[in-house]
Formats: sequence, C-alpha cells, structure tokens
Amino acid sequence: MLEMTREEFEELVAEALDRIPSELMRLLDNVAVFVEDEPPADDPQLLGLYEGTPLTDRGEWYAGVLPDRITIYRGPTLRMCESREEVVEETEVTVVHEIAHHFGIDDARLHALGYG
Repeated sequence: MLEMTREEFEELVAEALDRIPSELMRLLDNVAVFVEDEPPADDPQLLGLYEGTPLTDRGEWYAGVLPDRITIYRGPTLRMCESREEVVEETEVTVVHEIAHHFGIDDARLHALGYG
C-alpha cells in the first residue's frame, strides 16, 4: 500500500477543491468536506460519500438543517493507487464526483462523463 500521511492526503483534497472552478464553488450551499481514514465496514472500497439533500431536491422546507457532508476516504484510495500521481488524480475525480452529487448529478451520468 502506498504511504501518505493524513495531513498530506488532506492537502490533496484541499488542492482538488481549489481546482474546481470558482463559479461552481460559489454555488455550493451548506456543505462540509471531511477526510476520514476508512469508509464504513459494509463498503470497504468506497472512496467518497455524499450525504445530504442535493440542491435539485431542496424546497421551501429546506432551512435550519445541518450541512451536507462530503467525506473522502484515504485508506481505499491509497490501496488502489500505485503512485502519488495516481492518488492526486483519483482524489480529484472523487472530490468532483461527490460535489456533483450535491448538484443532483447521479452516478450513471457521472460515469458517462468519466467520473466513475
């Protein structure tokens, strides 16, 4: 398994967020991004997870709720990648994938766009 500290991985996630166009980042609403070492035990290969209500599903009722949560998982990413460059690329793909869920884009469309 490729070695990378949590701090280094968190920096890669931050850099991936920085590469998202500012026009899109301004549209993020009530979202927090986290890095965790491992995903839930029932899905050990999960690279990222979006939990919340996509912008496309929010209505008048949406107020006073906790932020949506995007979690990027370090362990499975490091286990699947063979180089730092692969980690950088996979982290960026995963961050974009989870942010896309916030905008209401489903997995089928993301796979079609190359963000599997």
